[in-house]
Amino acid sequence: MAAEIHQSVARRTAILRIIGESTVRNQDELVKVLRKQGFDATQSSVSRDLRELGVAKAGDRYILPARDATALNNPFAAVTKFVLEIKTAGTSLTVLKTTTGTAQSVAVAIDATEWPEIVGTISGDDTIFIATDEPKDQKRLRERLRGIFGI
Repeated sequence: MAAEIHQSVARRTAILRIIGESTVRNQDELVKVLRKQGFDATQSSVSRDLRELGVAKAGDRYILPARDATALNNPFAAVTKFVLEIKTAGTSLTVLKTTTGTAQSVAVAIDATEWPEIVGTISGDDTIFIATDEPKDQKRLRERLRGIFGI
C-alpha cells in the first residue's frame, strides 16, 4: 500500500512537471511520456490523476490549474495534504505525523530541499523523524514546515 501511494505521488508530481513544461494533447500521449520516465502508468491511472490534480483541457491540450502553475518546482506540491501534525522531541528532533502510508513520500520531498539545517530524516509508515544539529536549526525547520503544511 505504501509503495503504491509513493508511486502515485511521484507520478502526479511528474504529471504536473510534464504538463507545465510541454504540450500534452491527450491521455495516451501522457501515458507514453510517463512510461518513458519509468512510471507505471495506465490510461485509467492517468485519468484519475488528472481529475484529482484539477488539470483541465483547454482546446487541444491540458493546462494546469492556476494554483499548481507555481508549484511545478515545489517538491511539496503533491504531498502537502498528507502532514497532520508537527512536533518536537528534545532540541534536535522534529517529528511529523502523516496519513497512513505517506511518510516516505513526504520524507522524499523534504530530502529534496537539501535544507542546511537538516542532518537527516528517517521515515516509517506514518511518522518522519528529522534530525537537526542545534536548537536554532530545529526552530528554523519547524517554521519552514509549518509554513509549507499550514500547521
